[in-house]
Amino acid sequence: MPKPCAPFDRSRKPLDAAKLDELALAYVARFATSRAKLLRYLARKVRESEWKDESDAMAACEAIADRMEALRYLDDRQYAAMRGQAMTRRGLGVRRVKAQLYVDGIAAADSGEAIAAAERAAVAAAIGFARRRRLGPFAVRADDDPRLRERHVAAFARAGHSLALARRILALAPGDEDALAALDDEAALD
Repeated sequence: MPKPCAPFDRSRKPLDAAKLDELALAYVARFATSRAKLLRYLARKVRESEWKDESDAMAACEAIADRMEALRYLDDRQYAAMRGQAMTRRGLGVRRVKAQLYVDGIAAADSGEAIAAAERAAVAAAIGFARRRRLGPFAVRADDDPRLRERHVAAFARAGHSLALARRILALAPGDEDALAALDDEAALD
């Protein structure tokens, strides 16, 4: 006969600065993160538990984040570069990279190089996006439907690419190797 399951204990577990430091260390060991994301994680852990320390909980979170930065476990500039490169490789455009870095809490001073790199790789990212989605020169057959073309332009826009670049890529006929080679050459020059 199976044993009955014990009900889930929703009581708040005690948390102090030492335990919070352990949680932060485990978090940065597992995930590449920014300072702001670490602070959000620690604040959530404080909210979900019962704080059992004399010091202020948010001051403890800030001190832990400062310590993680001093130990170089956190580096917003490096995180922004890594995140921007990963998004560009996936075919996402500059606007999406900027938006994600803003959401991740990266300051403008730290995200400048990552955004500049994404701008330099904009054409290559848009071509990669078109290739992955089989749009424009990578489509199986040409589509003359204006509504479908606008849906494809909208897909490029949601991916963070400029409308002019999207229309330029979508204007290429499927299988037009010369135009595609010219775009690839332009992407290599960027």
